[in-house]
Amino acid sequence: MERFSTIYARACERKGGPDALSELLPARVLSAQVSGISDGRYLSALSRQVFQSGFVWRVVTQKWPQYEQAFFEFEPQKVVLLSPEQLQLRASDPALIRHQKKTQAIYDNAIMVLETSAEYGSFGQFISDWPSDDITGLWLWLKQHGSRLGGNTGPYALRALGKDTFLATRDVVGYFTAHGLLDAAITSKKGLAQMQQVFNDWQQQTGYSLAQLSKIVAYSVGENQVQARAE
Repeated sequence: MERFSTIYARACERKGGPDALSELLPARVLSAQVSGISDGRYLSALSRQVFQSGFVWRVVTQKWPQYEQAFFEFEPQKVVLLSPEQLQLRASDPALIRHQKKTQAIYDNAIMVLETSAEYGSFGQFISDWPSDDITGLWLWLKQHGSRLGGNTGPYALRALGKDTFLATRDVVGYFTAHGLLDAAITSKKGLAQMQQVFNDWQQQTGYSLAQLSKIVAYSVGENQVQARAE
């Protein structure tokens, strides 16, 4: 396995130097900030990512204010009071996105958020307390307990909310595959555990957050090279 210093040097070369790379890396978010996010904002972020999965993100962004209004600012206590008929009306509303299963997922995930919040004090506290050295365990938890949160959907939502996580993007998975760091499918529990262990090792080497490590790996490979700024 390459030392991370080698990966970092390659990313710097591809992105125009250390300063240019640094500007592309996500800032660290404090655990207190993650735990302080309301249940409604968590449900909104999870729901938004569900709709963005396999769809044009720009369209979802344009329509999201209407979703906030239609689903009571995503307050889960209010969302779970919607009847099947009211959900159907929203799933067929031309001002929203016509997708029955993704609309139903808003309701199902509202139940998940409420139940988790009741047990841990808030959904944000539950997310904040989950250890970063087992972040793939949180991915699997979201997939198991939530609706349509498998694959990269749950991880992207976590990243958007500030929970430290790497992402199994095409470039990151491509790096792991090319360097023989996986002997199981990335969608399997074994494959996720192998990826987690490598990121844990890198974090011990560097002190970078998982999100920063993920970005640096992605920038070191793939079709994202840029010319140095001096040019």
